[in-house]
Amino acid sequence: MADRDDVCVLLPAYNESATIEPVVRGFREEGFENVLVIDGGSADDTVELAEAAGARVVQQSGSGKGQAVREAVRRYVDAPYVLMADADETYRPDEAGRMLEPLFDGRAEHVIGNRFADMRPGAMSRLNQTGNSVINWAFSVIHGHQYVDILSGYRAFTRESFEQLSLSSDGFGIETEMAVECVKHSVRVTVVPITYEPRPDESETNLHPFRDGATIILTLYRMAKTNNPLFYFGSVGFGSIGLGIVLGAYVAYDWFVNSISHEVIAMVGGIAIVLGLQLLMFGVLSDMIVTVNREQTRRLEDIARKLSEETQPAETAESDRQSDAETEAVAPGDGED
Repeated sequence: MADRDDVCVLLPAYNESATIEPVVRGFREEGFENVLVIDGGSADDTVELAEAAGARVVQQSGSGKGQAVREAVRRYVDAPYVLMADADETYRPDEAGRMLEPLFDGRAEHVIGNRFADMRPGAMSRLNQTGNSVINWAFSVIHGHQYVDILSGYRAFTRESFEQLSLSSDGFGIETEMAVECVKHSVRVTVVPITYEPRPDESETNLHPFRDGATIILTLYRMAKTNNPLFYFGSVGFGSIGLGIVLGAYVAYDWFVNSISHEVIAMVGGIAIVLGLQLLMFGVLSDMIVTVNREQTRRLEDIARKLSEETQPAETAESDRQSDAETEAVAPGDGED
């Protein structure tokens, strides 16, 4: 049975001197000895305070939260489970057990903490709440799953499941990318309620609502190309068809009412409609290919898992036989003087 010794607490940090020490101490007081802080080149005392609180600190080679998470898990984490949180004291260490329970029980491979279940006053501005709602709605529409709070920074996952994900985001889009990749690779995801605390007044946020929000929306749409191609190409196709219909209606109206012909506009409208229909057909074909590919991948994974389960007992039995043979070889023979 897994326990907290099998968990690495991962804290990406950048200029978090106001909060890093209580965050690290909080997780250590909850029984997590392996606390890893990956620092993005802080200009304050973040590194010193984290080390003083008992954390292992490493410097990331690049910049941005996404790059920090990818580098930390793939280079510095040896534990089978990772508990990821922000270093700004908005997540509670005493709720770590709630995050890890689905992993330990085998019910999930990736756990998302739902901040909206218990959001304390002042924890999130009205603008950010609206933006989060729009992004979560867009995710459910585009990718067909409802994870409630895909932008949550409080997550727990197995290192094995993380290695399945193809992640490239360097900034705050990493949470969105992880959610989309979990859908794409059929990673079992569970959402658990958590408390979201307001950021201390002396701590400054590194989030830029409009810029980062636009990046996240674009990430959602861009990743639909391989996860939901019907939506990706279909949305452009319907837009092109709509434009063609509007242009055609204008040409028809002006010709019937004013006896004015617009050959060029009519041609552009016709091309737009044809292009839209082709994009819709391409989206349908792409969606069929993705569906077949997922089914084949699942079958191959099932076969690999069954082979692994069959091989392990055979290897164990062979190891036992070799051990018994070695024991008999070194034991003194019967009947010796």
